[in-house]
Amino acid sequence: MPSPFPGMDPYLEGPHWMTVHHALSGEIYRWLAPRVRPRYIVYFEERLVMDTLENLIVARSAIVPDVSLVGRRPEASGQPAATLTAPLELETVMPALVPHVTIEIRDAQNRQLVTAIEVLSPTNKQGEGRREYLEKRARLLMSSAHLLEIDLLRQGQRVPMQERLPPYPYFVFLSRVNKRPLTDVWPIQFDQPLPTVPVPLLPGDADVPLDLQAVFTATYDIGGYDLVFDYRSPPQVPLDGKWATWAEERLQAAGLREGE
Repeated sequence: MPSPFPGMDPYLEGPHWMTVHHALSGEIYRWLAPRVRPRYIVYFEERLVMDTLENLIVARSAIVPDVSLVGRRPEASGQPAATLTAPLELETVMPALVPHVTIEIRDAQNRQLVTAIEVLSPTNKQGEGRREYLEKRARLLMSSAHLLEIDLLRQGQRVPMQERLPPYPYFVFLSRVNKRPLTDVWPIQFDQPLPTVPVPLLPGDADVPLDLQAVFTATYDIGGYDLVFDYRSPPQVPLDGKWATWAEERLQAAGLREGE
C-alpha cells in the first residue's frame, strides 16, 4: 500500500527515523550507482554517533566511567553487614551507538570524492551531534566536492544559511563547488511531491537527475511502512492548523480514518 501523502509522509518523522534514514540512503545508492557508471562509483561512508533521549554525542572513543567502585572484603567485626535498599528503582537514559550513512560518489579511477549526499537525521540537527556534523560539513564545503543535503525532518535546526529560509517543512540543499557560497535550495510543502534534483559530477559531465519521490516511494513500499504506523492516531511530530486538517482529509480519503 502506498503512502497516503503525495510527498514526504510526516508519520515517518519520529522514533523509526533511523530505519528510514538507512533505507532511503540505500535506495538513493541503488538509483545512482547504475546511472553514474562506468566513470564513477558510489560508496557508503559510515560513522557512529552516540544517541540518547537527552543528548546526542559523537562517539570518538570508549566510554570510561567518572567514578569506579572497587569491592573490598569486609573487616571481620562480628557484626552482620547491613542490607541497604534504595527507596526507588528507575530506568536511566542509556546511550546507544547509532550508525549514520553518507552516500559518496567517487571517480572510479583515482577514488577522488566528487559528490557527498547527506540524508539528515535528528543527530545532525541538535546538540553535540549537530556540532560534529557542522564540522564535517565545513570540511566538505572547503573541499573540491559537491554537497547535496536532504532534510525531511521538521524538528531541530536547519543547516546554516546567510538568509532566513522560507517557512516550509522540508528542504533539499545543493552546494556546487563552482557556485559557493551560493546554494540551490528546494523548499518542499506537505502537499507537494518530492522534487527531482540534479546530482553534479566532475566538470564536463552532465548532472544525474535524482528523483527523490521515486526513491521515497520505493523506500516506503519495500519497508512496509503502511504496517508500521497507526494512521488512526496523530503523527509523533504533530501537524498544526490547516495542515492538520489537510492530513485528516487525506487519511479519510485513503480509508485510514473514519469521517465525521
